[in-house]
Amino acid sequence: MASTKKTSSPDPILLTLFANRFMSVAEAMGRSLQQTSISTNIKERLDFSCALFAPDGDLVANAPFIPIHLGSMSFAVKYQMKLHGKDLKEGDVLMTNSPHAGGSHLPDITIITPVFDSDTKEIIFFTASRGHHADIGGILPGSMPPTSVNIFEEGAEIVSFKIVSEGIFDREGLLDYMVDRPAKYPGSSGCRNIRDVESDLKAQIAANHKGIQLIRAIVNDYGLETVQEYMYHIRSNAEMSVRNLLRDVVKRAGTNILDSVDYLDDGTPIQLHVEIDEATGSAKFDFEGTGFEVRGNLNAPISVVHSAVIYCMRAMLDSDIPLNAGCLVPLSIHIPEKTLLSPSRTAAVCGGNVLTSQRIVDVVLKAFHACAASQGCTNNVTFGAGGKGKDGKAIPGWGYYETIAGGSGAGPTWHGTSGIHTHITNTRIGDVEILERRYPVLLNKFGLREGSGGQGAFRGGEGVIREFELLEGMQMSILSERRTRQPYGLEGGGPGAMGRNTWVKQMRDEDGDVIDGKQGTRLINIGGKATVWMGKGDKMVIETPGGGAWGAADISHPEHAHVHAWEPRGSIAERARAQAAF
Repeated sequence: MASTKKTSSPDPILLTLFANRFMSVAEAMGRSLQQTSISTNIKERLDFSCALFAPDGDLVANAPFIPIHLGSMSFAVKYQMKLHGKDLKEGDVLMTNSPHAGGSHLPDITIITPVFDSDTKEIIFFTASRGHHADIGGILPGSMPPTSVNIFEEGAEIVSFKIVSEGIFDREGLLDYMVDRPAKYPGSSGCRNIRDVESDLKAQIAANHKGIQLIRAIVNDYGLETVQEYMYHIRSNAEMSVRNLLRDVVKRAGTNILDSVDYLDDGTPIQLHVEIDEATGSAKFDFEGTGFEVRGNLNAPISVVHSAVIYCMRAMLDSDIPLNAGCLVPLSIHIPEKTLLSPSRTAAVCGGNVLTSQRIVDVVLKAFHACAASQGCTNNVTFGAGGKGKDGKAIPGWGYYETIAGGSGAGPTWHGTSGIHTHITNTRIGDVEILERRYPVLLNKFGLREGSGGQGAFRGGEGVIREFELLEGMQMSILSERRTRQPYGLEGGGPGAMGRNTWVKQMRDEDGDVIDGKQGTRLINIGGKATVWMGKGDKMVIETPGGGAWGAADISHPEHAHVHAWEPRGSIAERARAQAAF
């Protein structure tokens, strides 16, 4: 392997230069992926991440993509290294999504490409990209079933697949993994739209190749020894930043022991005990006391736990450094076995990645007394058509997936932000025009949920209201949290409001005709996790949680004006209503 010799003290200018050069590689990979992908989920919602990894699989640098991806992708790279060792060749590209192999949940497919030295033919870096694919099979369109109880119901699982072998794309193998194998499980289907998934995977492969070109350009400019030397300096800088943060926490808190606990909606506790060694600037994160593995899909793979912790440490730093493996060096993380944070091999995990991970963040930030709780949810909405018919034959179809914003928590000097994707989900919401043009739905309402933010000296951010109207009958699903437990406030601040999911069902007479007027609808609270077959004209109203407040409110001050919900201007929905009125 190439030399990793380090000098005693890095040049501060070169340190900053290399940190930005490495980050620019990941940014360029991301731009390439967005431009060449075709799915709504990757091209518009930006539900993807790109990063650069060291020869040992440690994260070197990333652009500000999805934090839950970036912390766990290192686990995936290292797992593939153990499987393939020195068998990898120039032109090989690996594909994986298994939580057992460092994945987050099955829709997140990771593409990993080794970067070889042109002279020694040894691996000098890895480039990797992870994208959320809207449908990879499973029991429901969208591959995020709220009711899944094992991983086989959630779609295709790939531990390791060489999707490109010495430059040759293996399409037959891809179809076997994505279409044929998932359909063998009772009630489950293969990928419902393999053409879109295949196209997006090729976009990920191209993005990785873009990263290879750029990292080789840096090596040509400075030499491999200098490049790898500063790669390790950057990680050492992140390590020292975290050590200094931990020492500062002890001074501010007046203790080196931090404790916190929070609960999922079903009452499962996530408990954390932190013990900081001020002398070394290190800390032990102990999740002992966390609840058992759950029968549903809120189990979170170990890699996701590490992602949540590394995100919190990076978020609490004042300095502007790339998120990388150095942030975890001062930390030892103990995750007790047989808990929902270390689930068994076949446990369902699609909700653990997007929901339990948010609660882990809430627990860590509560222990460090950093800020009040944010919405603690991603409000995952899926709908679609196709799959396995009653005769067992595959029916071509499609799936749509989006996450919905909410309120962020307030802090000691700031108000929470309203209508934002919080913490480790850094995606966009589905665009109104694209949503209505591509799918048989109308978006009747999308705006802030007045009064949902916690009240206090610094107010929590407001959640949102998003109302879908169906233009044809289809299966619609919601996977959400904070529907029975409010996001906490701190220092006397009030909690944020809980979320709510309402099915507005059209009533029909004996002939099947819709009954007009208010008497013709039923309002049904479907709970936090449900899948419902809805008819044409039915509506789904998602009200997301607000953020918690910080500090007791000063009642002498007038309340600030709230921003009311708005209807999308110029959308297909508005034009249709205008035409009907005319």
